[in-house]
Amino acid sequence: MPKAIITGATGYIGSHVAKHLLETGWSVGIIVRQQSRLYNIHDVLDRIDIFEHTGSIHSLADFLKKTSPNVVIHLAAATASNPPIEHIQPLISSNIEFPTQLLEAMCLSNVKHFISTGSYWQNYNSDRYNPVDLYAATKEACEAVLKYYTEVRGIRAVTLRLFDVYGEDDPRPKLWQQLHHSAQSGNVLDMSAGEQSIDLVHISDIVQAYETAYHLLVNDPEIRNEVYGVSSGKQLPLRDIVSLFQSVIGKHIPINWGARPYRTREVMHPYNGYKTLPGWHPTISLEEGFAKFIK
Repeated sequence: MPKAIITGATGYIGSHVAKHLLETGWSVGIIVRQQSRLYNIHDVLDRIDIFEHTGSIHSLADFLKKTSPNVVIHLAAATASNPPIEHIQPLISSNIEFPTQLLEAMCLSNVKHFISTGSYWQNYNSDRYNPVDLYAATKEACEAVLKYYTEVRGIRAVTLRLFDVYGEDDPRPKLWQQLHHSAQSGNVLDMSAGEQSIDLVHISDIVQAYETAYHLLVNDPEIRNEVYGVSSGKQLPLRDIVSLFQSVIGKHIPINWGARPYRTREVMHPYNGYKTLPGWHPTISLEEGFAKFIK
């Protein structure tokens, strides 16, 4: 039975990854902060090992030695677009300092497999590297730190660059939840002109990508430090996606198109130059994914 230690397991994506692995026979441990809210995983708390990280690399290494995981899956991140000054330090601490501590603890405990999480926002204008915002810059910085640990310290890693993740049970205030609520209430949504393309991947496919990445690391010793995109393979204009959503759920959504300006550095065309994760492909179509919103 393989064992994974997961960071960010209290978040939407991380909680789904943790529960998927438990359901498929894995043993799971998680790393949390003192202030972490455990609601998203409250139903599986009795099945996982929990470590509260207080900043000590040695304590973190002791936890990894005790649990002896096959892989560390890193999903924890602070997300803040154009953050105010008081949020800059937490952004750096969560997205650069903590993963560095984690990688150092892995070296001290002889844990070698690492799966990290990146974002397509690291590739504004489809450049090889051009961060949309400071959050994306910190994700790139994390990958630069990871390169040191893979080149010098013996860590083997896969980084999954995620696009827009959606799901019918997502508690985050994402657009799809807003559309669903508007369809129920009839409230008008003010939106941009809707010309930007979106690459949507259902949460069920996302969790499969993390497990596939682990098997890739285990079965292919040539993998040292690779980056893969987790993409639906289809980029559609926002207007077309909203139209499809309305068609699938069978309800009209009142939208005031063009009432809001595009965000600063709006991603109009997501990057499509990533390598595809070997052994993985999306299985949930947009129609199937949107249909889950009405069940």
